[in-house]
Amino acid sequence: MASYISSNNNRFYVGLEPAYGVAAPVAQAVRIPAVSLKTKHQRDRLSRRDKTGTRTFAGIPAGGRFKTTFELGTYMTGWSDTARPPAHGPLFEAALGSAMQFAGAQVSSSSGTQVTFAAPHGLTAGQGVAANGEMRFVTGVVNSTKVLVNAPFAWGTGAGQTVRPTYSFVPAAELKSASILDYWSPADAVHRLITGAAINKVQLDVNGDFHEFKFSGAAADMIDSTSFSAGQAGLDQFPVEPSSVGFDYSIIPGHLGQAWIGGIPDQFFTLASARVTIDNNVDLRAREYGSTLPRVLVPGERDVRVDFSVYAQTDAQTKALYQAARQESPLSVMFQLGQQNGQLCAVYLKSVLAEVPEFNDSENRLIWQFRNCRAQGSGDDEVAIAFG
Repeated sequence: MASYISSNNNRFYVGLEPAYGVAAPVAQAVRIPAVSLKTKHQRDRLSRRDKTGTRTFAGIPAGGRFKTTFELGTYMTGWSDTARPPAHGPLFEAALGSAMQFAGAQVSSSSGTQVTFAAPHGLTAGQGVAANGEMRFVTGVVNSTKVLVNAPFAWGTGAGQTVRPTYSFVPAAELKSASILDYWSPADAVHRLITGAAINKVQLDVNGDFHEFKFSGAAADMIDSTSFSAGQAGLDQFPVEPSSVGFDYSIIPGHLGQAWIGGIPDQFFTLASARVTIDNNVDLRAREYGSTLPRVLVPGERDVRVDFSVYAQTDAQTKALYQAARQESPLSVMFQLGQQNGQLCAVYLKSVLAEVPEFNDSENRLIWQFRNCRAQGSGDDEVAIAFG
């Protein structure tokens, strides 16, 4: 006998598409610890203006254009299998455009923000470097064995120290599309496949219950297992759910991590909350003659912003934030999520114009709220995200 379906019996997989609207191969799909998937798949609501001689709506013909939107919420999870991208890799690569892998290396020495490797490193600006439960970003390449990072490692990286593998995502001029697969139990329930998912907005929250990511945007189509017909999204049949053996469900408490902020960045232990948002201003070629579905995604100007709140103190580093905001001096901002190897994610904004903070005195301790601070850069370099 049929019964209600538990909303907890839900599994999500993501993958990068070989071409826009062509479903990602299931073999490449990666399971993520999703919280929810909100999606709308609707035809354009057209209005008939012909005179029918009655007040009754006479209906509209089939075959109108579809519009598909989605919002995916997911927890950050660990990255134990460094031979392949992190679980959220396809989503961040679709959101930013470019991914770079670093296999790790041995350190011969380090001093402040300079790290020297025992052999050529192959790193470029924007890539993450992780060691001892800490993540930093390469800000400059001195030579084949030396790099500069955005902040010193708190515990040092002495000779013989191993720098872990990292996977970094940086902006590119063009974006990629992703497929999102949504499976349910029991097996004969309705499963969904979102194709041509264009990640328009990304939101990273810091200091919540758990570290959480949100992705939203528009898609080419939403296919389901009940009404599927051969040829949709380049498929002969609706994809069978891939095996999720070895899925890492180690989510990370939201209060664990580090914050480095400032013209010459200091580590802040007084961060109350933070949110980084990336808006790609994506438009879809969805109004062209002869097609009911979008043909391709077109990114617009990238808009990266950060909101953060700190408890007000009289120390020099806190007052320096206020002064930088008043003088419109750029700050660098880095938030590290997690504090253990294999459970690290970090976002780095190299140049942020902070707004003058609002004073929030509604709590027992005064909080400065820096809102709507926009990141800037010199060309596809205003933000970088890395896992390690």
